[in-house]
Amino acid sequence: MTSAAIDGGRALRCTATPAPNPAALPLARKYLIFAILAFGQFMALLDIQIVAASLNDVQAGLSAGPDEISWVQTAYLMAELVMIPFSAFLGQAMSTKWLFALSAGLFALSSVACGLAWNIESMIAFRALQGFVGGAMVPTVFAVGFTIFEGKQRALIPAILGMVSVLAPTIGPTVGGIITDAIGWRWIFFINVAPGALVTILTILLIDVDRADRSMFARIDWSHLVAMAVALGGLEYVLEEGPRKDWFGDPTIVMVAWIATVAFALFVERSIFSKNPIVRVSPFRNRTFAFACVFNLVIGFGIYASTYLLPVFLGRVRGYNSLEIGTTVFVVGISQLLSTIIAAWSSNHVDRRIVIGIGLTGFAFSLWLTSHVASNWGFRELLIPQLARGLFVMLCIVPSVGMALSAFQGPELRSASGLFNLMRNLGGAIGIATVNTWLNDAARTQAARFGEALGASGRGAQDYIAATAARLAAYTPDPAQALLMAQASIGRAIGREALTIAFDEVFRTMAGMFVVALVMVPFCRVPKDAPPISPAESH
Repeated sequence: MTSAAIDGGRALRCTATPAPNPAALPLARKYLIFAILAFGQFMALLDIQIVAASLNDVQAGLSAGPDEISWVQTAYLMAELVMIPFSAFLGQAMSTKWLFALSAGLFALSSVACGLAWNIESMIAFRALQGFVGGAMVPTVFAVGFTIFEGKQRALIPAILGMVSVLAPTIGPTVGGIITDAIGWRWIFFINVAPGALVTILTILLIDVDRADRSMFARIDWSHLVAMAVALGGLEYVLEEGPRKDWFGDPTIVMVAWIATVAFALFVERSIFSKNPIVRVSPFRNRTFAFACVFNLVIGFGIYASTYLLPVFLGRVRGYNSLEIGTTVFVVGISQLLSTIIAAWSSNHVDRRIVIGIGLTGFAFSLWLTSHVASNWGFRELLIPQLARGLFVMLCIVPSVGMALSAFQGPELRSASGLFNLMRNLGGAIGIATVNTWLNDAARTQAARFGEALGASGRGAQDYIAATAARLAAYTPDPAQALLMAQASIGRAIGREALTIAFDEVFRTMAGMFVVALVMVPFCRVPKDAPPISPAESH
């Protein structure tokens, strides 16, 4: 066949199936498409933290050990980290419609598998699958939103998606706690089935914004894909197991860290020199995008770490159950909803660097307020710090999304969206591991100081234990048993107060991080909104 005939065949196919022009769709249709995609993203992000307040119930239900149960969250986050940057490639190869539909459908099925898990090993495997297939929904909606909207409508995208990105993981513990208390922990997974199926069907019926390029599958750079998966998976393993295994004092941690480092080096090499890279790192040439990604890393650290720490405090110090934890932390979500309007308006009328500077300062202030936590703090005492955290985090998120993605178009927009969202989740993974280490180290230090203080007081401590034993003697005829109970009681009190002081130190350290991040703000350039995207560019 001649080249002319081949070109003619290609032209005929292009004429038969013209590329869609999503920017030309009616505004109502655009909003419907965006709502479907945003809801799918909300589901995927909600499930990161939906188990946070219910881990004790899941642990009991699966007869898991305390070192194993944390992997119910970690496996999900690890797999999602791999899929988020990979989704840019898949979106071009499969089209947005079929990638999102497949992602939502498999997310619903893997949720059923999680709810039917019979032991901790099966739960971890199914959670990893759930995170992997659901991860494609997270960056896709960012890319589509910036593609189909322009002008004033496009300016709303950072606010809406910023709210979804922050609200979903924040209210996850609340939703999980309420469901677990009402109908059992397995239903925190089963509730995904109906909305997941609905999103799948609506995506197939209503979304048509680009065309697939299935030839990309034949050119896939498998070494790049494997290197990315090993690097991100290895990093997450080190972050998760490090706090429990003395970090690089453990030979397994050292080995995995070396493997992840080598894989990361190969990933970078393939990103630069591969003819068909899985992830394009070219967006990092844009200085404002690079700074926005660093902001997103810090914001992810703060969001996920603070969302993780408060349920831990309420469970370990206050002894709250899953419902009590959920109803205590839900106010952050309300504050975020209210502040979205402020963040959207200010990001479009005020220099974004000023907005993000105010957001970082306010978020640091909210963490500083929380750093005064005492062992008797509950809903009332945590109300103001949580409201402040929800208010100011939106002033961090919304301008950073606009700064990161406004300058990109077409396939590069997909890559930028994947990398930007990866940085937030990576920050969350680093944050949870880091604060765990800080918390454990600080608690041990404070417990040792309490021991030294009691030893120095000498007679006073002994008199207190004796008095406590005398009171307990009324409940047991054995004086020795009463003495042991008194010693155990003071030991628990010391442990509780030491842990509370450790929480204070961790929150203060996090507040300092956000203050330090302010140094980067003046170096950012505020990009002008990109021009409307043509049909050719949207593919």
